[in-house]
Amino acid sequence: MIGLKRGTVTLVPYQEKWSEDAEKIISLLKHLLGDTAIDIQHVGSTAVYLIHAKPIIDISVAVRDLNDILPHIEVLKQNDIIFRGEVIEGEFLFVMGNDEIRTHHIHVVKWNGTKWIDYINFRDFLNTFPEKAMLYDACKRKLAMQFSNDRKSYTAGKEEIIQRLLTEARTWKLSLAGDDF
Repeated sequence: MIGLKRGTVTLVPYQEKWSEDAEKIISLLKHLLGDTAIDIQHVGSTAVYLIHAKPIIDISVAVRDLNDILPHIEVLKQNDIIFRGEVIEGEFLFVMGNDEIRTHHIHVVKWNGTKWIDYINFRDFLNTFPEKAMLYDACKRKLAMQFSNDRKSYTAGKEEIIQRLLTEARTWKLSLAGDDF
């Protein structure tokens, strides 16, 4: 099942259908956004094969400029993709679901900007290094038990390990790409 009550935290083991659902949404977004979307990727914990995740699919949409998405807000809304605004600086958030249950978070970010690169690197790093994924998973599971009805505290509790793993992911990616990255 995909979806989670707003403000709550429940983690479930990885499910292949998450990737299938993500592909359907990516296809829909490509159709609706056309050339505005430079790239669209399944990101977040539901895109990491070894770990538990909230059953909310995270999609990242890369655009040249954040404002490029604004003319599409109405057509997205007609397809049940609701604009929430710039919830995080430098990132527009769209959600799918209803007032109670969220099924998808769609993060619109600048192409090749820090947020885009971090989303992709974090996912790829955790899928490449299972031991790092399991460290992240253990942290998430502990926090989920502690903050099952307080998503803000759960999210804040992950920040330290996310930053540490992002630093490692950046170093890893640089070692693959050399100085051109």
